[in-house]
Order: sequence, then structure tokens, then C-alpha cells
Amino acid sequence: MINEIIDHALLKADSCKEDIERICLEAKKYKFKTVCVNPIWVSYASNLLKNTDIGVCTVIGFPLGASTTEVKKYEADNAVKNGADEIDMVINIGYLKSKDYKAVEKDIKAVVFAAKGRPVKVILETCLLNSDEIVKACELSKNAGASFVKTSTGFSIAGAKVEDVKLMREVLGDSLGIKASGGIRDLKTAREMIKNGATRLGLSASVSIIKEYENEF
Repeated sequence: MINEIIDHALLKADSCKEDIERICLEAKKYKFKTVCVNPIWVSYASNLLKNTDIGVCTVIGFPLGASTTEVKKYEADNAVKNGADEIDMVINIGYLKSKDYKAVEKDIKAVVFAAKGRPVKVILETCLLNSDEIVKACELSKNAGASFVKTSTGFSIAGAKVEDVKLMREVLGDSLGIKASGGIRDLKTAREMIKNGATRLGLSASVSIIKEYENEF
């Protein structure tokens, strides 16, 4: 079922408590994998989803990835203490483009360590990278112990593209999960992402896509 691989996301700056409550209720109704919220809402969402199978995912170094490694590590540690079950961190894009690969890997490793065994998804922001950079980012994420690589924040110049997901899967084989996120607004696009290697979907249009899916039966 497609609902089981959806991170139901609400990451807008103006999201309020009522919005977080709404997406948690939607997640319960449609049995999504997680809700994905900004760090300030982790504790609240965790409490709302207590005694359910739905996890709480949050974002670290979001949306630019340009926080220092020490800050990202603290953010991740704090998120875990507040009840986060999964961590989506933004890769240091500037370091990657500077070919400072040791710094990129160290950055990811610090968050993986702070996550204490919880899945860490590394957001590559593929719209800002060329093919060689995507390949290298996947390799560094794997070396650093991440569980997934993720296409996009949804806050840059473009979101997920099928060709990027396909490339990521070719590089990684079955070694890591791939999360397609950003601009996926209909069932057809979601299925294309899955067909080409996505094992998780980050969606804000989760409910409309699930309704589209249900209407097929």
C-alpha cells in the first residue's frame, strides 16, 4: 500500500498547532509511515501520535544545509530527546561543491551518531547538483552510515525528478533507501518515483494522492 511509504509533511514556516494536529489526525486516518514536521513541533506531534504505529520525522540543517556540523549534531540530539523517530538532514551543499568530501562525510556521520540508531535520510537537493555530484553525495551518505538519500527539501528551485531518483538507485543498488520529495502532487508522479527506485515519498499532497488511489477501486 502506498500509504505505508509516505512521510506526510508540513514544513511551512507559518504552520501552527492546529495544522500539526490536522496532519497527525490525517496520518492516523490514512496510516501514513510518519509525519514530517519542523523541530519545534516534534514533541507535540510525538505526544499526539503516542500509542500509534506512526512515526515522527523531523528536519535538520533545513533547508540550506549550511549550519555547522556542531549545530546539526545538537539539532539531531535535541530532536531525538523530543521524540523524533527519523531524521532528514540537509547535506552541506557548499562543501560538496567545493569537493571537501571529508567535511561532507563528517557532517553526515555526526548526525547519524546523534540519531542513536534512528534512520537518517540525507537530503541532497538534487536540483542544485550535477550528475557527478549526485553520485558522490550518494557514496558519501552510504559511507557515513545514512539509511536513505533524499532528493529535495521542496524549498529550492525544483523538487524531485525521476531521472535523479533513477541515478541514485543505479549508484546505490539496494544498499540504501531513496526518498523522493518535492513537487509530487499526483498519483501518476508518485508511481513513477516508486517505479524508478523510490522507497519512501515525502508529500504534502498525501491526502489527495491517497484519495486518488482509493478511487481506483
